Amino acid sequence: MISNQILQNTVDGFKSITRRDITVIDREGKFVVSTATEPAQIPESFVESIMQSPAENQMIQGNQYFKVTDNAITEYVLVVTGDDDEAYRLGKLATFHVQSLMMAYKERYDRDNFIKNLLLDNLLLVDIYSRAKKLRIENGTKRIVYLIETPVDADMSAVEILRNLFPERQKDFVTAVDERSIILVKELNERDGTAEVEEIASVIMDTLTGEIMSNVFVAIGTPVNDLGKVSSSYKEARLAQEVGKIFESDKYIVNYERLGIGRLIYQLPLPLCRIFVNEMLQGFSIEDIDEEMFTTVTKFFENDLNVSETSRELFIHRNTLVYRLDKLQKMTNLDLRKFTDAITFKITLMVNRFMQYREKQQ
Repeated sequence: MISNQILQNTVDGFKSITRRDITVIDREGKFVVSTATEPAQIPESFVESIMQSPAENQMIQGNQYFKVTDNAITEYVLVVTGDDDEAYRLGKLATFHVQSLMMAYKERYDRDNFIKNLLLDNLLLVDIYSRAKKLRIENGTKRIVYLIETPVDADMSAVEILRNLFPERQKDFVTAVDERSIILVKELNERDGTAEVEEIASVIMDTLTGEIMSNVFVAIGTPVNDLGKVSSSYKEARLAQEVGKIFESDKYIVNYERLGIGRLIYQLPLPLCRIFVNEMLQGFSIEDIDEEMFTTVTKFFENDLNVSETSRELFIHRNTLVYRLDKLQKMTNLDLRKFTDAITFKITLMVNRFMQYREKQQ
């Protein structure tokens, strides 16, 4: 149903043009919105008379009353001040406009409901295409799913911000999953590749971050060319969201196509992870490594095992870095200056991080 704010904006717009007061009441005679500072009380008998009458509009005691219907069911009664022809024309125009708004919002609700069920695999394949045709949603178009996570206390206007950012409602669909998650099913051009897909994610992140004044997280699925496969893109975005939180917590945009080895580790069972870590470290615990050593190792990996560049960026002497690497070698029996040992330790760190994440969830 239309929000009261939309209805208020609508009647305010009509009053600014016509200088006539308009009041909207529901089927029970309760005020919904009004342009009048102090709306006149409408007797219950008036409302009952209007509801029981087959007429679309009536004039009672100097005011025009118009039914606003949806599928022959009266949803609102619109009251226009005045008993002249101008008041009648205004009432008919306003009624038509409100009914059109109701239809548009109902269609959007139906589309949102369809997209949600599509993403959750709640539809049979044959139903997908028949319902899509009724809702005028094209099949065979290249689409991709973005999963946007906002802070818990973020204003739900984030959904409307995204809808305004992607106003092509016949092509792009924005729907809220819960108080934190929003899904965008975005239509792409056939030539759009990874760069264009990630540029859209950057626009989403920059826009929402600027509007709600808080960081948002954007996970990206892979493009699909069939409505029946949109749910797979959603699942990939969900996986990218989870894997990103574990292995790329410093990033706010994570693409499923760029998850790399993190995607593989995420599929491993915990018992196998424990065996691997114990075998690689021979009883040594990752928790025994202090923060200074972790910072050194992280920067060393970032600089592709380059000792000189790492020591420069850490503002330490080269010999200090070598000393730390030697110390780590004694602890783990792995020399990070050797590629094989470095990649072994890198994977071990990732597996250990995954184990910690899973254990916290249990």
